[in-house]
Amino acid sequence: MIPVLVVDDEVQIRKLLRLYLEKEGYEVFEADGLEEGLRQFGAVKPGVVLLDLGLPDGDGRDLLLAVRRRGDVPVIVLSVRDSEEEITGLLDAGADDYLIKPFGVGELMARIRVAVRHRGLGSPEGRPLRVGLLEVRFDTREAFRDGAEEHLTPTEWSILEMLVRNSGKILTRNQILREVWGPDMAGDYNSLRVYVNQLRKKIEAEPSVPRTLLTEPGVGYRLKLES
Repeated sequence: MIPVLVVDDEVQIRKLLRLYLEKEGYEVFEADGLEEGLRQFGAVKPGVVLLDLGLPDGDGRDLLLAVRRRGDVPVIVLSVRDSEEEITGLLDAGADDYLIKPFGVGELMARIRVAVRHRGLGSPEGRPLRVGLLEVRFDTREAFRDGAEEHLTPTEWSILEMLVRNSGKILTRNQILREVWGPDMAGDYNSLRVYVNQLRKKIEAEPSVPRTLLTEPGVGYRLKLES
């Protein structure tokens, strides 16, 4: 069983999450504050952390930063705070995902599965992979649509590979810009938007109504692959 550490000062939320997590086969540990969360993290060594931000003895962001200093355990933030700036800042600081309260339990379980599955994975393997309308081979940098080869530019390949490697997760615009173009391009959202629109023309049936390369408004993008 994968141990899950729930850090939240609301008893009812912890009880609800324990009920559903245990039903899904996870082992659940609880903390009601920042210090207890840090203690439990060191003792339990969880496979994933569910983290509230408004803790009675500090801000959950401090626990996120402490977790990141100690390793790459997936952290999913659960909070009532809904400002784009705060969400983007937490994702850039190392959070794997962010859900605004109240949230659907089914959605949370799906996000947990994604975080656990993709943590630590490298580049996509050489086997063909379906990305929207394309069949893609990253090892040979070939893509086919209805049997015909589709040309992707080097930048499109880099963006697509990063999205595939993190499929199901939110990637902020600055995370993509820094990895694909370098730190000097952070904040150049227009350039990124142009390339995302080009990719959508190649992988989406209706680029104006995307079903594979999804926009998280004000934050970034998320790739949804077929099961």
